[in-house]
Amino acid sequence: MSIQVLKPKYQTQEVLDSIKECLDKQWTGMGYKTTEFEQAWKDYTDVNNAHFVHSCTAALHIALNVFKNTDLWLDGDEVITSPLTFVSTNHVIKYENLKPVFADVDDTLCLDPESVEQLITNKTQAVIYVGLGGNTGNYLQIKELCEKYELKLILDGAHMAGTRVREFAPDGSAFAHWHVGKDADAACFSFQTVKNLPTADGGMVCFKQEEHDKLARQLSWLGIDKDTFSRTLPDGSYKWKYDVPNVGFKYHGNSIMAAIGLVQLKYLDEENEKRNTIADLYDWKIKNSFVNDVELINVPNQCYKNSRHLYQILVAPELRDDIINTMYNNDIYPGVHYITNTEYPMYAYGKLTTPKATKYSNRLITLPIHMDITPDDVEKVVMVLRRFFT
Repeated sequence: MSIQVLKPKYQTQEVLDSIKECLDKQWTGMGYKTTEFEQAWKDYTDVNNAHFVHSCTAALHIALNVFKNTDLWLDGDEVITSPLTFVSTNHVIKYENLKPVFADVDDTLCLDPESVEQLITNKTQAVIYVGLGGNTGNYLQIKELCEKYELKLILDGAHMAGTRVREFAPDGSAFAHWHVGKDADAACFSFQTVKNLPTADGGMVCFKQEEHDKLARQLSWLGIDKDTFSRTLPDGSYKWKYDVPNVGFKYHGNSIMAAIGLVQLKYLDEENEKRNTIADLYDWKIKNSFVNDVELINVPNQCYKNSRHLYQILVAPELRDDIINTMYNNDIYPGVHYITNTEYPMYAYGKLTTPKATKYSNRLITLPIHMDITPDDVEKVVMVLRRFFT
């Protein structure tokens, strides 16, 4: 049987029962299960606010749109961001006529705080921080920079459902930990089909401030001031009148996706623990099989309960394609996350400013990691790697 890089796992019968509740109630749109899912996500993460939308891309766009409107950003203002991410992270900046400014990454594959600080100008309004693969990287240092320079911190936590961050006392002892994003101005999460909390698609935008959450709810429903569910009374009657104070988007989530999410959330920690077990096994086997041929990604101590959405390794760039093809020939299907965005024409202006991101992008391979991976699968993947280098 082939070994795929990423696969979802659904609690099928529970999911079907949850969806059936929507069908029996004859309510599949926004409201009902979406409000339940928002509350469940708030309870799980301890964020102040949570609004369910149809994708993490929508969540990121809404976050930028809200801040641009409330803080009176100008077209052409700058958002510091990572080139080592899925393109949606940076496309949403362009949606708002803002300029993506690419900082380099460090050995965690996340933004390098030194690079970020060097790029801050009087036009900088925000930093989008990408927790690639679930790794926090140096998130806390980026948060401190945003506080120092009064910049909005937007977390792209598409890979980070379940990841926690921890702080340490001067003596080195850990004294606090919390779900990543709780302290960001806006944190965005993905529930796309191969993410750790899979629906079919969906996202959550979590604002620190309630007024931002209220505006986001209008903007995600075409700028309308009251959603359909809140205008429907218990007796089935319907308040038809509403106002449209803003030009918005059709980004709202629906109850079918939320019904799936409510079930999957119950198993998130358990499944993330299994992902960490798989990652630990990869670590052990790779460290004991290779000396200089394969490098692992640095996961700093501040990263606590890593979601391990991805398991990535680094190889020599001239060997990367041959290694991937060798795996294909053995029915193993790895991935690459990601091609640096500066390879694409709309972002090519940043190509020379992020040498480490370019270097890592050319060396990255994502090995299979998901709920169906067994120790034998890990052994096979590492064995194929070992044979390649011998």
